[in-house]
Amino acid sequence: MIFSNLHGFKNAIYPMEPEFITYQKFNDIALANELAELLEEHGIIYRVEEDSLTFNPSFNLNDELSKEYAVKISAGDFEQVNELLKQDASEQIGDVEKDYYLFDFSDDELKDVVAKADEWSAFDVQLARKLLAEKGKAISDEELESLEEKRMEELKIAEPSQTGWIVIGYIFALLGGLLGVFIGWYLKSSKKTLPNGERVYEYSERDRWHGTVIFYISVVALILSVIYQVTREIN
Repeated sequence: MIFSNLHGFKNAIYPMEPEFITYQKFNDIALANELAELLEEHGIIYRVEEDSLTFNPSFNLNDELSKEYAVKISAGDFEQVNELLKQDASEQIGDVEKDYYLFDFSDDELKDVVAKADEWSAFDVQLARKLLAEKGKAISDEELESLEEKRMEELKIAEPSQTGWIVIGYIFALLGGLLGVFIGWYLKSSKKTLPNGERVYEYSERDRWHGTVIFYISVVALILSVIYQVTREIN
């Protein structure tokens, strides 16, 4: 379900609609709209989409706690939006309450917040830098850039080998089940989005190779299974 129209077309003409990638997810539509307003203010094209969580314990389709709101933008706008959020956070730091949880963090914990900025809000990252600076342990822009580059390399590392899913995939592939098709497709195609908007494969080359084999075996087995069933019905 799309909550917002496309914005930012007022001053530019695009030959085709850009590919939208999830920039951030929220459990509260108000927070999603807050980010959307910032994007609209700076003429950045976006859309906000609602997704229901895979598992809803209450089985209530109208339960707000079972919903997520994804703010999506073009991959090419990630860096600009990152900077906008940093600027916005820097302007709000002066209003932070003294009982804010980051004030209880150690120096190492504050450095970890800065080093793993993708796991924290822009506000927390900027506040962590400010607190470190006040302690005489400021992180320069050059050091920050180095930390960001190191973090990108860490995030590019493929997930651990999916041996269990590979075995299950082959079993269902040989049985001709649809599950084999889905497992194979997911292993060979799944990607993750880095904080800079770059998309990289989630699994190793080995796992993706197995995923491809599982996918095609499953498709062939499924087709043969359908042909067999149709033939039996005819005869």
